[in-house]
Amino acid sequence: MDEKEISQAVIGRLPRYFRYLGELKDEGVERISSQELSVLMKVTASQIRQDLNNFGGFGQQGYGYNVEHLYNEIGRILGLDRQHNFIIVGAGNLGRALGNYINFEKRGFIFSGIFDQNPSIVGMEVRGVRVMAMEEIERFIRENNIGIAVLTVPKSAAPVVAERLVQAGIRAIWNFAHVDLNVPAQIQVENVHLSDSLMKLSYNINRYMKEQEML
Repeated sequence: MDEKEISQAVIGRLPRYFRYLGELKDEGVERISSQELSVLMKVTASQIRQDLNNFGGFGQQGYGYNVEHLYNEIGRILGLDRQHNFIIVGAGNLGRALGNYINFEKRGFIFSGIFDQNPSIVGMEVRGVRVMAMEEIERFIRENNIGIAVLTVPKSAAPVVAERLVQAGIRAIWNFAHVDLNVPAQIQVENVHLSDSLMKLSYNINRYMKEQEML
């Protein structure tokens, strides 16, 4: 089946399946049923089967799922069976924090470079990677097969920086700037709005408190 026909909701659940299956594999679990997996993940067994059937199913009647096989197959579907070189644009607090997150490499995402326009930051190191000036970014992208850029610059600078990244050959942008980017359709953009998650948490707290008041 063409992956374009698969809903973003299903795709959004794949990393969670991958994470849980990885933990099971590390614990030595060889097989698991959709019902057992549903208890762990707090997702219905029917939902799990429906999601996985989009990609071929992988389960056997009366046996369940082979944990390692399913883990590897979901990793392949997510593109984690290949290396992705990425750079961070913006070496402020958030950019440095992301650069110091070592689990990226465990998933095949290689932290290759970090850039900033502030001369006082250029030359510093983030986990052994030197902060470079923005003037070097286009050459670096082309010479180092960089496919992904992590954008942590202020929103006022983000549109211009994104245009430079696209012109240099970047194929995907993980966007932490609080602004929607106007890029060509073939450029994949994943927007991360930290405040949105916090507001969602606030809503859920508020709803829970109201429910408690009604008891």
